[in-house]
Amino acid sequence: MLSIRKCLTSASLALAIAACPASMMLMSAPAAASEIKVIVNNIPITTYDIQKRAAFLKLQRRGGGSAEQDMIDQTLRVAEMKRLGINISDDQVNAAYSNFAKSNKMTVSQLDGALNQSGVTRAHFKEFIRSQMGWSQVLSRSGQTRGKKMTEQDAVRRMLEQGGAKPTAIEYMLQQVIFVVPASERGKMAQRKREAEAMRARFNGCDNTREFAKGLLDVTVKDIGRRLAQELPPDWAEQIKNTKVGGATGVRETPTGVEFIGICSTREVSDDRVARLTFQAEDAGGEKNSEDLSNKYLEQLRERAKIVKR
Repeated sequence: MLSIRKCLTSASLALAIAACPASMMLMSAPAAASEIKVIVNNIPITTYDIQKRAAFLKLQRRGGGSAEQDMIDQTLRVAEMKRLGINISDDQVNAAYSNFAKSNKMTVSQLDGALNQSGVTRAHFKEFIRSQMGWSQVLSRSGQTRGKKMTEQDAVRRMLEQGGAKPTAIEYMLQQVIFVVPASERGKMAQRKREAEAMRARFNGCDNTREFAKGLLDVTVKDIGRRLAQELPPDWAEQIKNTKVGGATGVRETPTGVEFIGICSTREVSDDRVARLTFQAEDAGGEKNSEDLSNKYLEQLRERAKIVKR
């Protein structure tokens, strides 16, 4: 049944949408000329954008009255993602979209049709997914930045308050393999992904990586060095933790090209630095588990933004 209401959850995305039978769908209104309704920091939001968001909010059972503000907030989030250099690739968005369809017992084509008939469209929903995934990374970085205010002396003091036991963490020795794809050659991404997948399949430790890369064009092997679990890049962390020593993460598109990360070795570490990072992660996590951090961050963006309504 297409009437099933479910939540799509992943490491960086949580959203809910009701998919209704065609007979219950809100049929999209006849196309009208789109006009600029709001300008946010020189970025236009059109009546078309707001119309699609109103339909999306109704599909979420949230009503359509806040569509304009919802689009303003999304525009602010996306601008902040770009400022911080956070890029969510089309592959990541497409995977989330496909998983959403699957979780609602639909094919991708059925989901496309449901969104079109409701007046939302696949493109609008995918941009919503991209903004949500990116915003999660924005909040993660914000939490880590706040945590860095804690010194190792603070961590020692906190350990004493908790009985003196030092927390432990896993330290990873990592190696990054990059199949470079210049911006002018992004059309070759599929071919480069196949090459990267082939090399990843042969990966059996970090000692032979450069030897494997010798006969390949525009492949860079970088020794990342040692990273504690709390210091892993947010967009790679989950894959790294789930990969065995001597193995490699999945292949991902990045602004540089196509990449994967090899796990050279791991070890358990316990020292003052680990304690500081552990405590700051706990503090940041507690804040991110509520909506407080997101709301405060977004409010600051609104205060600094130049928003012109027409």
